[in-house]
Amino acid sequence: MPLQSSVRASKKPLRLDDEVRFLRSWMEKPLHMGAVMPSGRLLARTMAQYVDPDAEGPVVELGPGTGAITNALIEHGVDQKRLVLVEYNPGFCALLRERYPHARVVQGDAYTLRDTLWEVLKSPASAVVSGLPLVTKPMLTRLRLVRDAFLALAPGAPFIQFTYSVVPPIPKSLPGVSTEASERIWMNLPPARVWVYRKG
Repeated sequence: MPLQSSVRASKKPLRLDDEVRFLRSWMEKPLHMGAVMPSGRLLARTMAQYVDPDAEGPVVELGPGTGAITNALIEHGVDQKRLVLVEYNPGFCALLRERYPHARVVQGDAYTLRDTLWEVLKSPASAVVSGLPLVTKPMLTRLRLVRDAFLALAPGAPFIQFTYSVVPPIPKSLPGVSTEASERIWMNLPPARVWVYRKG
């Protein structure tokens, strides 16, 4: 078998395994999961494009799951050593440590982000990339998460969130916060949009 074919063949089961893991976790705890399946490649790449790979400071990813967005960040040029992956699911944490041995994997609750990152971040983050199911949470929980993210971020650094909803997951009218959104990504299943929030 040619090398290219064998590589392609080895990648397909990996994706299927990830989908099975996601589906199993979603069935066990649907409100803890941002999606039934891992993020599509186009959505993951769109999120990664908002991260400056040359900026200083760690890149924090919330709810990385099996690493779909993590892969896109690395392909975008973010050094794996800069990644801080905050994951609630212990099974996904074990998988992430195996796949990204140079990243910092933190098993913890991203919705208590200040406590989770208290002893982890040594310098302000250059981006926070979130795959959390924000729209399933009360608005006060969402606002607290964004507040804590901004406390961890360098001034002007992005908080990046995707949503399947047609409305933004965080209101666009937060004082002192600028907001931008990607085009709707129709090729993703289900279609999604990326929202980016910056403060300072």
